[in-house]
Amino acid sequence: MNHPVDRETTATTLIENLQFIVTANRSDEVIRNAAVLIRDGVIADIGPTWEVHARLAGASVDKTIDGSMLGMTPGFIDTHVHLSETLSRAVFPDVLATRAWVFHWAKPFYAHVDEADERTSVLLGTAEMLRSGTTCFLDMGAQNDAGLTARAAGQIGIRGIVGRHAADIRPTEIPAGWSDEMMDHHFFKNSTVALDALKSSVEQWNGYADGRIRCWVNIEGKEPCSLDLHIGARELAAELGVGTTYHIATSMEEAQVSQKRHGVWPISRIARNGGLGSNLVLAHAVAVADEEVKMLADHHTSVAFCPSSSLKLAKGAADIGKYPEMIEAGVTVGLGTDGVSAAGNLNLHRQIHIVAGLFKDARRDATLVGARQAIRMATIDGAKALGWDDAIGSLEVGKQADLVLFDMNHHEWTPYADPEQALVYSASTASIAQTWVAGKAVFKDGRVTAIDETALRAEARERAARIVSRAGLGIHVPVTTTLYD
Repeated sequence: MNHPVDRETTATTLIENLQFIVTANRSDEVIRNAAVLIRDGVIADIGPTWEVHARLAGASVDKTIDGSMLGMTPGFIDTHVHLSETLSRAVFPDVLATRAWVFHWAKPFYAHVDEADERTSVLLGTAEMLRSGTTCFLDMGAQNDAGLTARAAGQIGIRGIVGRHAADIRPTEIPAGWSDEMMDHHFFKNSTVALDALKSSVEQWNGYADGRIRCWVNIEGKEPCSLDLHIGARELAAELGVGTTYHIATSMEEAQVSQKRHGVWPISRIARNGGLGSNLVLAHAVAVADEEVKMLADHHTSVAFCPSSSLKLAKGAADIGKYPEMIEAGVTVGLGTDGVSAAGNLNLHRQIHIVAGLFKDARRDATLVGARQAIRMATIDGAKALGWDDAIGSLEVGKQADLVLFDMNHHEWTPYADPEQALVYSASTASIAQTWVAGKAVFKDGRVTAIDETALRAEARERAARIVSRAGLGIHVPVTTTLYD
């Protein structure tokens, strides 16, 4: 690798003698006995240690780190998460299908998350992400103000995309626990009013924290959103030069409701009305027909697959999911954790492990997905979905130094031969030594550097208990639904 080094510099860090670097570059290069030179948060050089030293030609660096017992990967990219949901861990029953989970449990919980609760939730969630090697996220949308998520994420040092939640079709019967305040904040009079509010959020928060935080035109999607809002969100996002994301085709139940009400499955309905495009990330997209895979590919529309959420809510990914077909057709498929009550965790590394083997087992075909593709889904393909692959997603010269360092002296890595297989099938977050964003270690020495995690956890426990009490969540809450049928 021949990457000349500009020696007119300021702050530089050299990490040398790494056992490996999994680059996730175009050729999926894995560099052994590797080094990376970071200048002002950007990768200035990368390659075998001896080559990087040769190109330095004796030039001094500000800091040198011995990586002889470390391995490096790109930072993981979570393409679908609900940070406002982090205080709901293990609150809802695990006998819920998607629609009942949303309407009778999640919505009442959200309705009682105030601004202080949500700030705590975002900090707690992003801390878990950094501990798990996640350096960038796409949040579905704030329960309060998108700026709250932006400020909290900016403070902790992570990279991400925030948004303001929006819908425009109220249910005919309002379920228990849905507060008037939540209804007024989330459900707009029509799509025009909703889009005006979303535009204001983008104008205010896109580019926050020196560009680490972006803001998109995000809506809820599915039954609570009109067709005009689905189509208009993507069009407005294109006008503003950003993206949009929403939930769609999240279960067979949803597809059947769409067929009954509109005579067509959800993605076909969007496609037939000109709603697909390259700045759109569809969350889940489980119930997808063969012909819809081609629609997604033709329109360069991305998908965020959330394996743990599918397993917990019985979405059917292993049964009806078309993710291998999407990948084969050229659809960009990233990985998401979803929220902690839907999936149980914000650990994207766990999603890498699941997706690598899920379709192998379900279809009894050992060639499907596998370790290398799973890594790409969590790194460069996630970056492509977010329209950020020019700066993140792989470890290459000119890209941001968003990276994860694994401890090779950990039992999970003792011994190992192929770093990619060991990363996916053997390692866990337990062997993550450091997580870096923009050339700065934001998790190291067992702690997230920007916050007091002990105090944060104590506050989170208290706030979570109060939310559950206010929301009235208990054994009397329905576990099935007929809402929007």
